[in-house]
Amino acid sequence: MPYHWPKDTDFARWELDVLDRDCPFCGRRMHICDHRYRHFHTLEGPVELVCKLNHCPDTACPGHAKTKSPELEITIALPKMAVGWDVLCWIGHRRCSRHWSITQIQGELWDQYAIPISADSIGEYIQRYQLMLAAHQEDPEALRLQYEAVTEIILSIDGLQPEKGHETLYVVRELTQKRVWFAAPLISATADEVRRLIAEAKTRAAALNKNVGLWVSDRQDAFVTGIAAEFPGVPHRYCENHFLRDVAKPVLEADSHAKVQMRKKVRGLRKIEQTVLKQQRVSVPEVRVDADTEPPMAATVGPMNSPTPEADSAAVVILDYCAAVRGIVNDDQGGPLHPPGMRMAEALQEVRESIQRNLDEKKGGSQRSNSPGSRVASTAASAKFEPNTRRSAAMSKTSRKSRRPLTPKEGAVRLARRGSSN
Repeated sequence: MPYHWPKDTDFARWELDVLDRDCPFCGRRMHICDHRYRHFHTLEGPVELVCKLNHCPDTACPGHAKTKSPELEITIALPKMAVGWDVLCWIGHRRCSRHWSITQIQGELWDQYAIPISADSIGEYIQRYQLMLAAHQEDPEALRLQYEAVTEIILSIDGLQPEKGHETLYVVRELTQKRVWFAAPLISATADEVRRLIAEAKTRAAALNKNVGLWVSDRQDAFVTGIAAEFPGVPHRYCENHFLRDVAKPVLEADSHAKVQMRKKVRGLRKIEQTVLKQQRVSVPEVRVDADTEPPMAATVGPMNSPTPEADSAAVVILDYCAAVRGIVNDDQGGPLHPPGMRMAEALQEVRESIQRNLDEKKGGSQRSNSPGSRVASTAASAKFEPNTRRSAAMSKTSRKSRRPLTPKEGAVRLARRGSSN
């Protein structure tokens, strides 16, 4: 698809010429007859590639009608592509190795390299990369070089079940080199269809002249019969993942039952939280002041219902414990080697020990508070704040005196003063 470049794009100019300037027909030195200009993105910035086209200067030579392009052009960028090899490999690596989405690749190209490419173009580049990767995997020469030092190979087969109603993808892998040999979609996993794949694996092993020392798969009937028919005498081992999963089934069932029993004992978290939150609320009585009445001269000083700092901190600790226990009870993580029930029991034991440490610390603190020094400090503190107590008592008397009802004359005078001030 055509790529539209902005007019203010700053290109780096690269020039390429042919490696051999001699005419392949007559041997004369070729001349530059034309130039081909290409623009594409690289990870280092936009590039303008100038390819010098050559042909034989002798009009009677067959090389005169044919132009020769630079041989290194294909190593820099593929034909009719707006990106170079470095960008194409970068896209393919993020897609196949890191499993990035097209949107992630598009955003990262713009954020890191300022390369604006549409999602459709990225999808096309990914498809080309996968085709080249598959062709490289199927290259017989590359396989021969990779398995040149291997004396015995281990093969495995497994099916990747997609959504219901779709074809199942069966994959044959070689485990010593950790390489996928081939894959094929099958509509039905019959014994004949699966045996055809096993026979294909046998043909490829014979082409490499390597002995198959072991087969690994699950205990599907088609796998067992097919491997026994095509590879008689070759050991067939059950897959460790399937084996451990089947062995762990009774353990996980017992662990699930233990979780249910522990959840029955750990109850009432919501009631505890509601009680603490209710105690934290401070009830402030509403004071209604009429327009015709004067507010009191002084406020009455008395006991307040605001919680002490000690009570407030204790409430926060209780709420934190409730949140921690709720997270422990709802945790379903863990595998067969460390099941979630065991994780829950260990975490609840840690919470229990933490609460016990706090209780022991609280008891020790109360004993220290009964020491003679603490009583002396409290007596000194109360003596220091005696004037404040007397002042509050005087203010209370003043406020009680101000509540005396006004006589009609005093009320008229006060209304007159208020009207003159307005």
